[in-house]
Amino acid sequence: MARPRIKDVARHAGVSEKTVSNVINDYVHVSDRTRRVVREAIEHLGYRVNLAGRHLRKGRTGIIALVVPELDVPYFAELARHVIREAEQLSLTVLIHQSGADREHELAALAGFGSDFVDGIILSPLALTADDVRERAGAPPTVLLGELLEEGADHVAIDNEKAARQATEHLIGLGCRNILAVGGREAPGLGTAEARTRGYLAALSEAGLAHHPEALLPVDGFRMPEGARAVALALRTGPRPDGLLCLNDQLALGALRALYEHGLRVPDDVAVIGFDDVEGGRFSVPTLSTVAPDKAAVARVAVQLLNHRIEEATAQDAGPGESRVQAPQDRVVAHRLVLRESTEGPVGPEGPRPGTAQPRSRW
Repeated sequence: MARPRIKDVARHAGVSEKTVSNVINDYVHVSDRTRRVVREAIEHLGYRVNLAGRHLRKGRTGIIALVVPELDVPYFAELARHVIREAEQLSLTVLIHQSGADREHELAALAGFGSDFVDGIILSPLALTADDVRERAGAPPTVLLGELLEEGADHVAIDNEKAARQATEHLIGLGCRNILAVGGREAPGLGTAEARTRGYLAALSEAGLAHHPEALLPVDGFRMPEGARAVALALRTGPRPDGLLCLNDQLALGALRALYEHGLRVPDDVAVIGFDDVEGGRFSVPTLSTVAPDKAAVARVAVQLLNHRIEEATAQDAGPGESRVQAPQDRVVAHRLVLRESTEGPVGPEGPRPGTAQPRSRW
């Protein structure tokens, strides 16, 4: 059976093709009765809007790319779900690509994969430089996630430095005095790990606590095995910590395992807090305190920014007009400190400092 067309819907509803088009596009000047009759005809015939044709008439494909370092990292998987949901609201299809944090892969993504099959790109880079972003002339519209690589593209992130400072302050407020940063990087840089490390160091400094280089536990990757290995090594070679700031939840979950294997109780002996609020942390034993970025808002802002840039580019391609291209935007999305069992309870020889313990917070 042939696929129903818009003229079939019009014939069945007893209206013009233009009226059917107005209903499909939610044109306001259509009576409720006509709108109901047309929608009933659409449902009865099983008519589906030809989105490909609609996009091509606008000089677009209706496809955007989401490029993340690793697809099996829970944070990126959860973020992808939100991006897909937001894109669907704009009749956009999302192509998901894994860069492996490889610079060549990220450069290829930044250039639109060398073809015109995507209208725009949402990219979470780990290996690109500021020059790479500035030199992307002729590339598709792009929105960057994570830390800012200087101006040159729209950018969406949480305030990672502030978030890490707040998380460290919470540990200090519980009485922790020997706090290790799992995944910490003191080297200068614009990456997320560097920003979170700066927040950790700022909190220690403000509390008058000394910082020792060995308190930064480097990792080769931000996964559970690396977190477990880093903490196990620290427990074997240094004084026992009473607090752990883990730069993502995967590291924190690995750290919980290492602490368990060394006979340490969480949070009684060591308080642990992570980043990202992934689902696994809500079911670990104990449940994991964490910095929770508003992932839904990150996706919503990124998709809306990208769609606006795509429409700008389409208008520019159509010829001279009144449209004016706006300067790149830097959007900061909210985060929240979510306190669960891994930091609830007295830790450290002094116990909680009066007036500093924070109430339990939930989404």
